[in-house]
Amino acid sequence: TMKTGISLYPGLGRSCVDELALLEEAASMGITRVFTSLHIPESDAEILSMELQEILSVARHHHFDVIADVSPKTQELLNLPSLTPEQLLFRGITTVRFDYGFDVRKIALFSHMMKVQLNASTLRPEGLAALQEAGADFSHIDSLHNFYPRPHTGLGEDYVQKQTQWLQGQGISVGLFIPSQAGRRLPLREGLPTLEEDRHRPVDLAARHAQALGADTVYIGDPAPSGEELAALSQAGQEEKGRIFLKARLLSHDPFLPDLLSQPMTARLDPAQDAIRAVESRNRLQGHTIQSDETADQPVSYGDITVDNEGYGRYMGEVQISLKSYPGGPNSNRAAYILPEEQFLIPYITPGRSFRLEFVR
Repeated sequence: TMKTGISLYPGLGRSCVDELALLEEAASMGITRVFTSLHIPESDAEILSMELQEILSVARHHHFDVIADVSPKTQELLNLPSLTPEQLLFRGITTVRFDYGFDVRKIALFSHMMKVQLNASTLRPEGLAALQEAGADFSHIDSLHNFYPRPHTGLGEDYVQKQTQWLQGQGISVGLFIPSQAGRRLPLREGLPTLEEDRHRPVDLAARHAQALGADTVYIGDPAPSGEELAALSQAGQEEKGRIFLKARLLSHDPFLPDLLSQPMTARLDPAQDAIRAVESRNRLQGHTIQSDETADQPVSYGDITVDNEGYGRYMGEVQISLKSYPGGPNSNRAAYILPEEQFLIPYITPGRSFRLEFVR
């Protein structure tokens, strides 16, 4: 399954009580990672170092993996004699994410003592090669994409997909950020997504988008998500990794179809030009006959889910998600449709990929 995380920014105006309550709530929902940044220019340094100690001790109590984004300024912020793995681990920081101003040798050295996180948005093959040469311990290394507070600066889909697949191909797991729509971070309050197109999406949908992209971890970047948003994040983390999970609305009144269509399905390896065909559907009928109903013969459009009825003979029970519009015919029932705001997930259902439909009223 995909791991899930929240973000905390001590010294940025939220009370310590609220931060601790968020940690407790996240822990109770099975969320296991916490991202925090120790060099945001707007934070109040004095408050930050006081609150951080309390936050870190509660996080340690719940066994959170605490990722701290550090810069050369972190040392004075935390009153550390030196910025060493021992000092960070002692404070309860379990993973260090290096931003600017660190050399490869230092990162390699840290990787032998604690977990290290690389910047998935900016890493290049030569950077990875340099780390290998410096003897970094890659079993302790993962990566996380940036978030982008200013509108129109978030990353595009293709780039995130390319970087993510490349890093995963090198054996490095990848995380990304999605925004909260309920409690956004100062100073801009425009959400903290990795992908620009997730900026205004609800957590539920943005988290499933991260899953479709194959992310290993998804974090809410903003500091004050609502209880519903945390629950949606936690839910996304319980879905089988890499499965595309889409919401749909039922059109047919056949009582057998919701059951047939709610089971996980797999896209066939030989992709049809006009539809995504499910491997399993026909052999799940168990003697049930699907009759033509009021939805047969209706015009079909992109994102409609059709089920072949007895008129198609041995194809009866075949489930398809349509990729184009066509007039439809008597042998196929237009059983449901994928909600319009979910349809952008359809292209991720590539050959051999698992997907699941959930029906909403």
